[in-house]
Amino acid sequence: MRSAEQRQKRGTMEEKKRYYLLDFLRGICILLVVGYHALYNLSEIFGGEYAFFRHRGMDLFRDCFVGVLIVLAGISCSLTRSNLRRGIKTLLWGLVITAVTAIAMPDQRILFGILHFFGCAMLLWALLGRYLEKIPLWIGVSVSLVLFFATQGLYAASVGWSNSFLCYILGFCTGHYSADYYPLMPWLFLFLAGGFLGRLFREGRVPALFTRDPVPALSRIGRHTLPIYIVHQPVIYGLMYLFFEIL
Repeated sequence: MRSAEQRQKRGTMEEKKRYYLLDFLRGICILLVVGYHALYNLSEIFGGEYAFFRHRGMDLFRDCFVGVLIVLAGISCSLTRSNLRRGIKTLLWGLVITAVTAIAMPDQRILFGILHFFGCAMLLWALLGRYLEKIPLWIGVSVSLVLFFATQGLYAASVGWSNSFLCYILGFCTGHYSADYYPLMPWLFLFLAGGFLGRLFREGRVPALFTRDPVPALSRIGRHTLPIYIVHQPVIYGLMYLFFEIL
């Protein structure tokens, strides 16, 4: 009995442990998102000639740091019980961004961007997480990664298949346009891989390195990614509009 109680107590302590390295990585990624959007505004909205921004290498770089953010979000979902609330909140903010961009910048409207994706992914984890927990960890990670890479070409391969907006959310080419577009396929599978990996953190089976705080300032930024994401683009756009169009 005492052994069981000790294991339960240890599990509770592990759940409360803060993995600062995850915050640190999240902080780096959100700063890269801010920088990328600044370049996007300069190149695509204010007419700058930046050939490197349109290079395939830039797309790959963007997908890498956004992919890390998605994996980290999946890990976080595995560590918290508030996924339903967080998912609804994030999805609502995504819908606000849809409304604002549709009115203010219809040519740059965001129908299903990263916040829409995160909101839907969190809600799906809230609904299905208890069943996913029954899948062995490394099988879950492996299958998720295989499906992620297997569905990379889904959009290009599905031209003309459907004009349904639901299919667009899933990742099919339907004729819809979104300036920021992260469909459920393939990105949900990367999120699920993070969710499975989250078990290692929940059970305390990761190196002590993850509990250290290498750069506290970046870790603090990483704990506030949602508000930073919401406000950074209006601030950047407003400053650039003031500089290029008014001054």
